[in-house]
Amino acid sequence: MADKRARFRLLAWGALAYTVLVILFGAVVRITGSGAGCGQHWPTCHGEVIPVSPTIETIIEFSHRVTSGLCGIIVIGLLVAAIRWFPRGHAVRLGAWLSLFFTITEALVGAGLVRFGLVGHNDSVARAVVMAAHLVNTSLLTGSLALAAWAAGRERDPSARVPAKTVWLALASLVGLLLIGISGAVTALGDTLYPVEPGALSERLQRDLGAGAHFLQRLRLMHPLLACGLGFFTGVVAYGLSGARAAGPAVRRWGTWVIVLVVVQLVAGVVNVMLSAPGWMQVVHLLLGTALWTAAVVFTLHVVRPGRA
Repeated sequence: MADKRARFRLLAWGALAYTVLVILFGAVVRITGSGAGCGQHWPTCHGEVIPVSPTIETIIEFSHRVTSGLCGIIVIGLLVAAIRWFPRGHAVRLGAWLSLFFTITEALVGAGLVRFGLVGHNDSVARAVVMAAHLVNTSLLTGSLALAAWAAGRERDPSARVPAKTVWLALASLVGLLLIGISGAVTALGDTLYPVEPGALSERLQRDLGAGAHFLQRLRLMHPLLACGLGFFTGVVAYGLSGARAAGPAVRRWGTWVIVLVVVQLVAGVVNVMLSAPGWMQVVHLLLGTALWTAAVVFTLHVVRPGRA
């Protein structure tokens, strides 16, 4: 059984790593304006199973669909392994089933973006709302994969008691990270459709908050404010809970990762603003944000569900 647990953990973490690559590829699709590379056709591309004489935008969009499809196959394999190797009611099965569910909804959201034309240069409120929902679904997908990987190496300690205040603090920090991610997704959309023009920070604020500014430009200020406030809150919660007398080594270790990633992500955000949000920096920022979210999920699991390795 121990061998199966180790193999499943490796499979789950591998599935998570691959999913993150697919997420980053999706950001490349948005940054390059390739979301309409297959027109408004889904699952076909311009009505063809394999596009003939494709443009570079079509190649990028079609490649993203292929990698996303492979992600679905990997998640199905993860679920099969969870059902075969773990008993009913085990948290590994829950994580695997949730991963499959959110993989399906992720595909449906992507299909909706394409079929309703919420790609390319579309700057509507509807696209901003769907992008926010896309971010939430993606976060829940990566969180579910992290749950499956975490649960494979842990057994719950029935004698452990966690104060309700501790649970609520840990969950509140996760909600805060989700809010940061939602504002970041909308801001990234604005940076793509309305590139930040070089200049002093005061000049940029005047342009973004001016009378003729688009709502996506006006919302740019919201993300840094939320990131600083809620990011600080997340760091403080991680520091407090990991430094508690009853905190185990896993809580301390993952709490340290959360604190480090909060600091690194805030620094990356400042660099992103100073460089006027170039595409490559947006991808790096997203990667760090996903790493922070994953670390926070695992940290929260260790806090609210103490166990033994």
